[in-house]
Amino acid sequence: VQMLESGGGSVQPGGSLRLSCVTSGINYAIHCMAWFRQAPGKERERVATIDKDLTTSYADSVKGRFTISRDNTNTMYLEMNNLRPEDTAMYYCAADRWPCGIASTMDEWGFGTQVTVSS
Repeated sequence: VQMLESGGGSVQPGGSLRLSCVTSGINYAIHCMAWFRQAPGKERERVATIDKDLTTSYADSVKGRFTISRDNTNTMYLEMNNLRPEDTAMYYCAADRWPCGIASTMDEWGFGTQVTVSS
């Protein structure tokens, strides 16, 4: 089982990035997919979720700036616009066999991709 993130990098405030997460080797139906992030010295934060029926949810801190999406191959994306220095973190993708409203912990995790927002 593998989840592999890509698309991280360094941008100036106000810039944009698009993260991708490719899954492979998962032999069960994935319902919930999600993006998490963790900054140094801070707790992990759930950024956005998307269910199999494409229902989405967002942390208040990213609403209106980030957009989560997925396709029918369980590849997931996070479009991030108007980035702020406080968005700097390691971003992780995750997946679970249960719907997002039920999943308490995620079954599968990627290794992360770094996003740095700085002038």
